[in-house]
Amino acid sequence: MYIQHFGLAQYPFSLTPNTRFFLKLPSHQEAFEGLVRALEDSGQFAKITGEVGTGKTMLCRKLLNALAAHKATYVTAYIPHPILSEEGIMHAIAGELGLEHESLNYRELLKRISSELLRLGNLDMRVALFIDEAQALPEESLKAISLLTRVEAKPGRHLKVVLFGQPELETLLQQPSLAMLEEHFCFDYHLPAMDRDGTEAYIQHRLAKAGYSGPHMFANKAIDLIYSASGGVPRLINILCHKALMVAYGKGETRIHEDFVTAAIEDTETASKAPNWRQRLFGSKPAARK
Repeated sequence: MYIQHFGLAQYPFSLTPNTRFFLKLPSHQEAFEGLVRALEDSGQFAKITGEVGTGKTMLCRKLLNALAAHKATYVTAYIPHPILSEEGIMHAIAGELGLEHESLNYRELLKRISSELLRLGNLDMRVALFIDEAQALPEESLKAISLLTRVEAKPGRHLKVVLFGQPELETLLQQPSLAMLEEHFCFDYHLPAMDRDGTEAYIQHRLAKAGYSGPHMFANKAIDLIYSASGGVPRLINILCHKALMVAYGKGETRIHEDFVTAAIEDTETASKAPNWRQRLFGSKPAARK
């Protein structure tokens, strides 16, 4: 719609996670490096938590892509929607490992997967299971997964499980039946929202990755408003920026001013409820356009 108008090669603020747009913010880089270390640690579990839209799925895919370049060392399995029973989660894992599984029951699946983990471990391969939206995992399914982490072919060659989830994941892990997992976590990180400078860097980075090479497209006041209404959450930043670009395109302008962002905020329920953006906009005399 507005790609040519702004001199872009692609849409910069799509909600679909794309590792090409990964920005090495200090928090995301720390999380990424911590996960890489965790995969070589003796612990069995690692977890990344964060509010909706803080970049957990992007981080997960970034790590999966990095490991794909080391197929001689790592075997990975990825489960994006884990609302599955014990048997269902075993079917999903078996499928990710390339095992025949359709006709097997839970015990047969457990045995088949355990045998594959032993085989891979004896070949000195590392096996990592990535579970996105892990707060949705049924308690019994997580207990079933923990059984697989006990299969150890060689010292340090056991299944590593990396959980990505919303803060509710902490509530799940506090259940008495899962208390024994606590000592097996080798990495635990909470992804924070971005600050104002991080928000500006994020916007500029995505525009550059989308092919933009002109002067700063977003006025300072516009970025202030985006930060205030989004709270620094990447998903919400994307929504507001995309809508602001659409407003500017409709008016034939190529510079994003605060009134375009205001229209985007008012059209976005989660942003319009943010407590600070109206105060920033109306608490002082309107700033001149920059």
